[in-house]
Amino acid sequence: MIEDPFFYLCAIPAILIFGMAKGGFGGGIAVVSVPLMSLAISPVQAAAILLPILLVMDAVALWSFRGQWSKPNLRIILPGAMIGIALGSIGFRYLSEDMIRILIGFIAVAFCLNYWFKPKSSPQRGPNKLRGSFWGAVAGFTSFGIHAGGPPINIYLLPQRLEKSLLMGTMAIFFAVVNVVKLIPYSLQGSFDHTNLLTAAVLMPVAPVGVRLGFYLLHKVSEQLIYQICYFFLFVVGVKLLVDGGLGALG
Repeated sequence: MIEDPFFYLCAIPAILIFGMAKGGFGGGIAVVSVPLMSLAISPVQAAAILLPILLVMDAVALWSFRGQWSKPNLRIILPGAMIGIALGSIGFRYLSEDMIRILIGFIAVAFCLNYWFKPKSSPQRGPNKLRGSFWGAVAGFTSFGIHAGGPPINIYLLPQRLEKSLLMGTMAIFFAVVNVVKLIPYSLQGSFDHTNLLTAAVLMPVAPVGVRLGFYLLHKVSEQLIYQICYFFLFVVGVKLLVDGGLGALG
């Protein structure tokens, strides 16, 4: 088990933030969790410690949003995600962590700029097999590496303007399936050693607290504000990832 107090100073807020996103409050903010934990440990180890905790969060999120999901969207994005996970298990060994940060940051910033500056009269989008398969694959790929599938899947789902509980329920199902499937390549790569599993177990009680807090805030805040928060945090996190990835690549 990791005993460094600074690690827990980073890890506990990171897990609370991820849990709040799972509960529906500001989905984009979950992207900061692995980078925050990476202040104390390597991103690879941070991702390995987080995955078992995410499964607990997924269970709480599934219960919170039970019966509320978009079946047409799930039928589109889940197959794409499986392809993305497969590509991630192969490709992440060749891509540096900084390159992945730059990729995710660019996607998030571009999406937010498009949302803020596009004509307000643009039509509402519905489920689309081509777009959904592409963004589902991107989400599976980025989720494999640093559990950052939120921005790509938001790019596909948010323009549909789904009712907030339907949106979060769809994302709950999507990431529950994705995270269970990720157990296979993570296990094959030896990510779940004694230290990582014991550390995850110690941090596990924080997970449901974060999810329920996010779920509480979701139902106390207006739907429009929820979307504004999502876009705002997507932009902030996107800029941070671009800066961190760029500096790391140059260094």
